[in-house]
Amino acid sequence: MRILITNDDGIHGPGLEVLERIAAQLSDDVFTVAPETDQSGVAHSMSLSDPLRLRQISERRFAVRGTPTDCIIMGVRNILKDKKPDLVLSGVNRGQNVAEDVTYSGTVAGAIEGTILGIPSIALSQAYGPVTGRFSPHWATAETHAPALLRKLIAEGTPPGVLINVNFPDCPPDEVAGVAVTCQGVRSAELLDIDARMDGRGMPYYWIAFMRGPYTPGAGTDLEALAAKKISVTPLRLDLTDEPTMTRLAEVLG
Repeated sequence: MRILITNDDGIHGPGLEVLERIAAQLSDDVFTVAPETDQSGVAHSMSLSDPLRLRQISERRFAVRGTPTDCIIMGVRNILKDKKPDLVLSGVNRGQNVAEDVTYSGTVAGAIEGTILGIPSIALSQAYGPVTGRFSPHWATAETHAPALLRKLIAEGTPPGVLINVNFPDCPPDEVAGVAVTCQGVRSAELLDIDARMDGRGMPYYWIAFMRGPYTPGAGTDLEALAAKKISVTPLRLDLTDEPTMTRLAEVLG
């Protein structure tokens, strides 16, 4: 089985090394094509106005000056054009990708592009919280639990147009309470804010900010699973059509 790996934290992201070790337990035919720099939050964007620069780091490791989408296209259509991958793995992201995160996430986008190209694809993310912090997630949780989970998902397979989004909870490996197959959750839109600041010359600049506040995760959602220290497994569809609304509009407009 040939595996193509990417991420959105960049070629030097610690989660990428974790995923390479996970993939090595599944196959000895593994290639990594990852962004040259951090591409968090770029979603499913591709570089159309700038050329892609490819840097070979080792025999099976490459960096692309572009997005995760660019990396998957480069890997499938150029580096591995003679024998395309059997599986795309994207991650392990530093931080969860749940609820509306999936629309912003470059990690999920890597799996989306793999799915568009007809390759079974899985995104993996490791949650962290206020105690563990951004720079010390429980990487061992993903590394411990991912191989067995991935074997089951690979054996089961996914239909065309579907990718799998996996999130590992913010706890040590031995505290994981199981696996939950979930739907995409919803957070409060009030948690998104703008942080206005002034630079040294008195000119304003802004950061997109994420407020912390209490909310109740919906039943059966990825948010609920992580709160219960469970691994969240969410199947996502490329087809974004809302069929009930389509039917209603057809009656109104047709």
